[in-house]
Amino acid sequence: MKFLDVRTDFAFKKVFGSEDSKPRLISFLNAVLDFADGCEIIDLKIIDPYNIPKLKGMKDTFVDVKAQLADKTTVIIEMQVLNHPGFEKRVLYNAAKNYSMQLVKGERFDLLKPVIALNIVNFEMFEDSKQMISAFKMINKHDFTDYSDDIELIFIELRKFTKTLEQCEGIQDDWLFFVKNAGDMTKMPKNLPPQVNSAYEVSNEAGMTTEELELQYKKKEWIAIQTGSLVMAEQIGEARGELKGKEFGAINLLRESGMSDEKVARIIGLTISQVAELRKSLELPT
Repeated sequence: MKFLDVRTDFAFKKVFGSEDSKPRLISFLNAVLDFADGCEIIDLKIIDPYNIPKLKGMKDTFVDVKAQLADKTTVIIEMQVLNHPGFEKRVLYNAAKNYSMQLVKGERFDLLKPVIALNIVNFEMFEDSKQMISAFKMINKHDFTDYSDDIELIFIELRKFTKTLEQCEGIQDDWLFFVKNAGDMTKMPKNLPPQVNSAYEVSNEAGMTTEELELQYKKKEWIAIQTGSLVMAEQIGEARGELKGKEFGAINLLRESGMSDEKVARIIGLTISQVAELRKSLELPT
């Protein structure tokens, strides 16, 4: 038995954004969002449901599912695989755009309904925080009183969810384990809540069409290439930084110690020719 990696485009939308996924999405949102007792989601409408042809041309590292709750609150659920410059600003822009687009010219501002942007990220966003789920809204920065709850940004950092299947306690753990690990599972876990169990069933590759499996394979391959490119860029940056550091150290020794090129090279870890080039650029005597 093999399951789709739900962190990819169409798999995420197939589980949470298809026509029959309303009960799953309600269960998931109630599990991860902090609603007051008695205010849990009881109904919602999925906007722009799962559609294979629309996903074919996707080259992004994210996919979103949009739903409207019974009280007209809009919830944007986004799965972001790779970090990129400006990601935080795009989240805020997207939430603000969905908030402002509710009104047409001349309508009253009191008709605006809240927007919740729920972002599930496959990387660490807030390295100084141990919190797995972080929620942001507009407050007074001095006494922390609310200005408005109309726009709320929520981030779930999957990297910080480290529980094993045996360590999962409660439906929130069950859902987060599914999102993070379904693609690595080879059998259906037992004793799961009905909707989490349904999520495993719908993501079982045995029930996929050839077209869906091909899309999944291509997307995972593309993400792997992008991830490899980022790792390579970081390694190149580190190597360049290390070289610059060594060159700086060599320059100091050449200027202040009068050491030979051979000795500077041995101490710093550069080649003799590299040290010689530095000496030449500094116009120091050999």
